[in-house]
Amino acid sequence: MKNSIGINKDKSNELSNQLNILLADYQLFYQNVRGLHWNIKGREFFELHLKFEEYYDNAVIKIDEIAERILTLEGEPLHTFTDYLKVSEIKEQKGVTNGVDGVKIIIDNYKVLILKERKILSLAAEANDEGTVSLMSDYITETEKTLWMLNSYLK
Repeated sequence: MKNSIGINKDKSNELSNQLNILLADYQLFYQNVRGLHWNIKGREFFELHLKFEEYYDNAVIKIDEIAERILTLEGEPLHTFTDYLKVSEIKEQKGVTNGVDGVKIIIDNYKVLILKERKILSLAAEANDEGTVSLMSDYITETEKTLWMLNSYLK
């Protein structure tokens, strides 16, 4: 049985479930980076304050795209922090003011996100879901470059 966009319903449900977990992780990532943006102190303040804003602005776009993809697959996106906290691998960060520590947190969060994006990419390819494949492929390419840059910053 296929859904309205021609994807097997069972595979579509599994993709929606995995996308909901990714959505939860992006919500926690967004909040972590937002907190870092607000609370960062020190010599790198101006540089990192702007960079963190760039990251959370980008995350908000992805959050919306992921939720809309879930809806396209005929799923229901999670939309409460109670639900996000239950399924997110990314944990809340609090009270971080040091720039290097903040960058390390962002790197760790991106590592979680990219692993989940790769898993979803594989599932989507198996389901012949080009829309999700394209979305995850774009995210992975961007995240790889961001991780390279963040790791270079720490050297």
